[in-house]
Amino acid sequence: MPGKPRKPTPEERKALKAQKKAASKQRRQQIWQAFQMQRKEDKKLLPIMIGVFVGSIALLTLIGWFFGMTWFFVPFGVLIGGLAAFSIFGRRVQKSVYLKAEGQPGAAGWALDNMRGQWRVTQGVAGTTHLDAVHRVIGRPGIIFVAEGAPHRVKNLLGQEKKRTARVAGTTPIYDVIIGNEEGQVPLKSLQRHLMKLPRNISAAEMDSLESKLNALGSRAAAMPKGPLPQGAKMRSVQRTVRRR
Repeated sequence: MPGKPRKPTPEERKALKAQKKAASKQRRQQIWQAFQMQRKEDKKLLPIMIGVFVGSIALLTLIGWFFGMTWFFVPFGVLIGGLAAFSIFGRRVQKSVYLKAEGQPGAAGWALDNMRGQWRVTQGVAGTTHLDAVHRVIGRPGIIFVAEGAPHRVKNLLGQEKKRTARVAGTTPIYDVIIGNEEGQVPLKSLQRHLMKLPRNISAAEMDSLESKLNALGSRAAAMPKGPLPQGAKMRSVQRTVRRR
């Protein structure tokens, strides 16, 4: 019979509490810094947040007045207004981040790594020294290849990678996506939404089996940068680094 788990000592509980408090303080500082940065770049942010907050309180107050329960609805107005304003802040920050990353080499891989849910992402399974890249995603829809770079080059990469993968994928559906703003392409900011709309074709257990088979194929890509390259980075220097790897 396994013994009962040991209860933490008062010192350990105190240390754990202090650790949680420090982590909470750090998160608040990060949110505040993000707000200050976004406020300087997005002049409409503060007026919109204030408008939504005040409007929510006014609406709930009016509803409360109509039912003769103003005192009951006002606190809900404050709560809903705060949540709505914070939600708008988060969405505008996310939009700003994606706009800055759009068009930068490595942006699609960064976006895939930041997706929520059960997605198995392998960056740079195929690529070129021009920093074109194909990333592989395994999810409930099946296998999705996400390509970024010059369309005339990544289409060839996609074709080769899909053919190579089909040998071990069996009947698993294979999709492909090219990141861009032209017809037939998917904008970076819409990538996660696009993947979420794909039909569910395989189970979580099948995802595990598929991942093992595909990992055995290895990668044919040149080394890719992790995340979008900063604006102003010298492409020739990066390409030389890639070739040396």
